[in-house]
Amino acid sequence: MRLDGSCCCGAVRFSVEAYAPVPYLRCYCSVCRKTAGGGGYAVNLGARAGTLEVQGEESVRTFHAVIDGKQSPAARSFCGSCGSALWLWDPRWPDLLHPFASAIDTDLPAPPGQVHMMLDARPAWARLDTRPGEACFPGFPEQSLEEWHRAHGLLHETRKPPRR
Repeated sequence: MRLDGSCCCGAVRFSVEAYAPVPYLRCYCSVCRKTAGGGGYAVNLGARAGTLEVQGEESVRTFHAVIDGKQSPAARSFCGSCGSALWLWDPRWPDLLHPFASAIDTDLPAPPGQVHMMLDARPAWARLDTRPGEACFPGFPEQSLEEWHRAHGLLHETRKPPRR
């Protein structure tokens, strides 16, 4: 599924082909929360890195979070003008790109439910708004982004993307 996205000020516009376009996963980790999560969490989607097309690339900046005392190889891209979080790319899984749902302008499919992860990092002020049957995890969930989409019949790719 083609996704079009942009930053708040319009300096950056991008498109990407998503194999996992359903915004089902809320991450409450401190890095997601502080770099992209106005509600106390961030929502990532799954796309193919090789399909990324960017207009306004000169405005894109990257941030590498420090996790457990080490700089993460994952690059979180954002607009250098307005600060909007755009996508995450990690060289350990070079074929994958994770756009932030908050930057997507395309109408996204409604998830049949949501998964809440990294709850051990959730601050008390971040409301945990769960529905009956939704899964909650203190750390990472049992299923990957791809596995969840496949299990719900929502995968949008004919060839299997690499596992993360």
